[in-house]
Amino acid sequence: MKKELWRQLVHASGVFIVVLGFFITPELLILLCIGLVVLAEILFQLDKSHHIPLFSRILTTCKRKDDERGFIYFFIGITLTIYLFKFNMNVVNAAILILLFGDSASTLIGKRFGRHKLPFQNEKTFEGSLSFLLVGFAVALTQLPMLPAISGAFFGAITEAYSPVDDNIPVPIVSALAMSLIIYML
Repeated sequence: MKKELWRQLVHASGVFIVVLGFFITPELLILLCIGLVVLAEILFQLDKSHHIPLFSRILTTCKRKDDERGFIYFFIGITLTIYLFKFNMNVVNAAILILLFGDSASTLIGKRFGRHKLPFQNEKTFEGSLSFLLVGFAVALTQLPMLPAISGAFFGAITEAYSPVDDNIPVPIVSALAMSLIIYML
């Protein structure tokens, strides 16, 4: 559990992207995310044969045995979300925050307190998904009104629970799409 806590703290540290979004254009933010993906891949490859101060320690502390690409999927999901929804950066920010904090809450609460498995999903729990929904809603409210925020959190939680691919890619996209549809239907 300690390793997962550190991993989720690193995951949540992606909030710097939202903060940077207030100071730079979406296009620069996209380039930064692409640069970070490239840098991460280079560091992952170097780490296989060399000790890299700080990075190797973080990777050893946070890496799951079966996944060393989560960081890359994380930035792919965020980059695609910025690109597709840059016309409304509040939606982008809310979607990123839902991914950062909803997903972290889901993992931590689900692993620690999860007792009730979701239907058709043996890996996820009701408790984890509920925590995703509540935390995702709370952070989305910092960017958007209640109805778009709850829709983004709800569809993000469903996507996180049932996505057949790494959830870091579809969660922010689906959340942003749901929030955009609500905003433009009102």
